Amino acid sequence: MCGIVGWTDFTRDLGREQATLQRMTDTMALRGPDDSGTWLGPHTALGHRRLSIIDLEGGTQPAVAAAGAHREPVVLVYSGEVYNFRELRTELMQRGHLFATRSDTEVVLHAYLEWGASCVDRFNGMFAFAVWDASREELVLARDRVGVKPLYYFAYPGGILFASEPKGIFAHPLFRPVVDEESLPVLFNARLALPGETPLRGLRELRPGHVLRFSRSGAHEYPYWRLVSREHRDDLATTVATVRELMEDIVERQLVADVPRSAMLSGGLDSTIMSALAHRRLSDAGEGPLHTFAVEFAGDDTDFKPTELRPERDAPYARLASRYLGTRHHNVVLRTDDVLAALPTARRARDLPSLGQFDTSMHLLFKAIRGESTVALSGEAADEVFGGYPWYHDERLVRRDRFPWLGDAPRLADAFAPDLHRRVRPADAEHDRYLTLKAEVPRLPGEEGLNARMREVMYYSLKGPLAYLLDRKDRMSMAVGLEVRVPYCDHRLIEYVWNVPWDMKNADGRWKSLLRLAFADVLPQETLDRPKSGYPGTHDPAYNADVMRSIDKILSDPSSPLHGVFDPQRIDALTRTGSKTMTWLNSSHLVLPILEVDAWMRTYGVALA
Repeated sequence: MCGIVGWTDFTRDLGREQATLQRMTDTMALRGPDDSGTWLGPHTALGHRRLSIIDLEGGTQPAVAAAGAHREPVVLVYSGEVYNFRELRTELMQRGHLFATRSDTEVVLHAYLEWGASCVDRFNGMFAFAVWDASREELVLARDRVGVKPLYYFAYPGGILFASEPKGIFAHPLFRPVVDEESLPVLFNARLALPGETPLRGLRELRPGHVLRFSRSGAHEYPYWRLVSREHRDDLATTVATVRELMEDIVERQLVADVPRSAMLSGGLDSTIMSALAHRRLSDAGEGPLHTFAVEFAGDDTDFKPTELRPERDAPYARLASRYLGTRHHNVVLRTDDVLAALPTARRARDLPSLGQFDTSMHLLFKAIRGESTVALSGEAADEVFGGYPWYHDERLVRRDRFPWLGDAPRLADAFAPDLHRRVRPADAEHDRYLTLKAEVPRLPGEEGLNARMREVMYYSLKGPLAYLLDRKDRMSMAVGLEVRVPYCDHRLIEYVWNVPWDMKNADGRWKSLLRLAFADVLPQETLDRPKSGYPGTHDPAYNADVMRSIDKILSDPSSPLHGVFDPQRIDALTRTGSKTMTWLNSSHLVLPILEVDAWMRTYGVALA
C-alpha cells in the first residue's frame, strides 16, 4: 500500500523538475511512511511513498526495467495489492521472466512487460498504478475494477498530472482549485457524482475498471472491465454454496501479508462473517487470535436515538460476536472532545469536503487499529452487492424513478439562494445524473418487473454511494499508514452475485439472504437476526448544537467563500422539518456539508466561479 504521484509533459524537460516532483511526493508521506523514491526522465517524473506489507526488504519503487530494441526504461509506481501475484509470478517465470524479490510490485512490472496495458485483465486485487514506457513515449494509468484504490489526474495541453490523492496535484503550480457553479450540487452531496467526476474544475478521478493512456496524441481513457448481465442458472442451494466458496477463498487471499492483520467488527452480518473466516484461517495457521475493533461513543447509553438506518448500537453486538468467535476485541470509545480535536487532521486527509464526525471517528478508529496491525479487513460493499440497505426493501422508494437512497429526503441544494437555484437547477442536475446511470445499466434481455428494477437500483448504489464509502475508507486509513482490505469488493464475487435475481437475493424474505444462508452455521443467532445498522455517529446534543452554531456563523459571515450561496431562511426551514429520510441522523447531519465545504474552501484556497 502506497502513495503515487507523477507528471508527464511533452513540451518541457522534466529532468530539471526534481523540486516540484519532491513536493508532490512529500504529500503522500502518510500513505507511505516506510520508504520513498523518485525517477525523472526527459518527459516524465514519477514519485512514490511506500507502506511495506509484502516482502518488507524488497519492492522498492519506482521499479525500473528495460524494454524494446534500444532497452529503454519502463518505470512503475504502484499502490495497492494484487492478491494473485504468486500465481502470476509462476506463470511469468514459465515465460522466461526472472525475479529478484518476493514483492507483488515486481510482478506488476513484469506483467506489463509481458502483456502491456492488458495485464490488468489478469489482476485480482485493489490497485492503482502508472507505467511510463519510454520506448512508446506513453504513460499508462490503471485502476482496479471496483475503485478501492484512488487515482486522480489533471490533463492540460501537452501534459498530465496524477496522484493517489488530490493533494499531490494541488502541490503542483499548474493546478488551481476552482469550483464552477454547475458543480455545486455534487460539492454538497458527493454521492451524486458520476464515476470519475469531482467538483473541482479539470480534476478527474480515473474511473474504476479503466485504463488511461497518455501520449503525444493526448489522453484516451477506456474500460477494461464492466458488469455483464447474463441468465443465472444455479439453483438456490448451488448459489449459496458458491457464495460461501468465493468468500472463503477471498478472505484467505486477502490475509496474505508479512505484517500483523486485524478486522473491523461491528457485530453486523457482513463484518462478523468476514471476521469468522479470518479468525479461523489465522488460528489454523497458528497466528491467531484475530484482533477485532469497533467504535463507540461515550454517552451513547443516554444519547443514542434510533433511526431507520441505525436502529441499534454496534458495541453490544460486536462484543457478543467477538465472544462467540473467540477474537481479541478492542472497543474504541470516543468522546466528543476527541472527535472535535481530530477534525483538522481528518479534513486534511480527505482533500475534498469531509463528512465531519463520520470521517473523524473513522480516522480515530483506524489510528487505534494501527497500534495493533498494519492490515485490516473491512466490510464495505456487502450491502451494495447483496441488498442490505433498508431502501432496497421499501417498494415505494424502489419503484420511484429516482435514486432510492435519497427518497423523500430534503436536499441541501434546495436551500440555495433563489438566483443561484434558478441558474444551477439542482433538481435537474440530480435527475440528469440519475438518467445517465440508468442508461448505463447492463440489462438482461427479457428480465421484467421487480428483478429488472432491482438490477437498476443496485447498479446506482455500486456507482454512487459505494464509491464515496470506499473513498472515505481509503483516506482515513492511509492517513495513519493502515492498509484496509475489502473482501466484498472482490470482482469475482460481485460478478457472480450481480446476476443472482432479486427474488433469490431475498430468498428468506430478509435482507442479504444469501449471506445469511451461506454462513448460518458460523454465526451467533443474534447476528443472524440483527437488522442492518449503518456506520455509527455521535448523538451528543452538545456536538449537534456546536455544528448548528458554526453554520449560523458561516451564513452570516461576508468573508465566507460560501457567502451568498444559501438562503438562511431556507436553511432554517430545512432544519425545522426534521429528518424525512433514513439517511440522516438529525438536522445537523443534513446541513453539516455547509460547515465542511466552508472549511475546505478556506484551507485549500478554492475559488467559486
